[in-house]
Amino acid sequence: MGGNPKSADDIQVEIVVAYHSGYGHTARQAEAVAAGAASVPGAACELVPVEDADDAWDDMERADAIIFGAPTYVAGPSAQFKAFEDASSRHVMGAGFKWQDKVAAGFTNSGSRSGDKLATLMQIALFAAQHQMHWVSLGLPPANCSSKGSEADLNRLGFFLGAAAQSNIDQGPDVAPPESDLATAHHLGRRVALVSQQLKRGRPTLRQPN
Repeated sequence: MGGNPKSADDIQVEIVVAYHSGYGHTARQAEAVAAGAASVPGAACELVPVEDADDAWDDMERADAIIFGAPTYVAGPSAQFKAFEDASSRHVMGAGFKWQDKVAAGFTNSGSRSGDKLATLMQIALFAAQHQMHWVSLGLPPANCSSKGSEADLNRLGFFLGAAAQSNIDQGPDVAPPESDLATAHHLGRRVALVSQQLKRGRPTLRQPN
């Protein structure tokens, strides 16, 4: 096999957080995801609002992972995020499935605790599957579900597929979503960076002759 295995710090990965935010709350969640990814040594992260996607298709093609985020409006992702998904069929699928085998994950925010956020995460996961990507789940058990639970717990809303946040509709993004939901988003970003490094470390090994 030859050579010494690289440490985690030696594995450089690039991550893009592609998101839409209508009122600023999902943008705060996206920033927390990006901070979590960038907290891993060797990982770099770029925030891309979907409105700017036309200037970032090349960045997403170079990335090892793309984490998608959108607010949940009327039981699904926002129209702006859906327009980004539709545009990817031309820029990415139609150009030869340029996102194939990249790591993917998702996050969403809404005004109510449930708010049909699972429907949004499922739609984003299906979108990633159509691009032949590898989906990474949240990797946290549900919390705040016993007498010892707390609103300060990570994954206090109890989602498995991705990171969920809840923002009171009468509060601005300066105070919502709460810190526990931002910490959950941070966890997702860090998890994606670590999984990306694990996969990138293994690919050269798999290419070695027996």
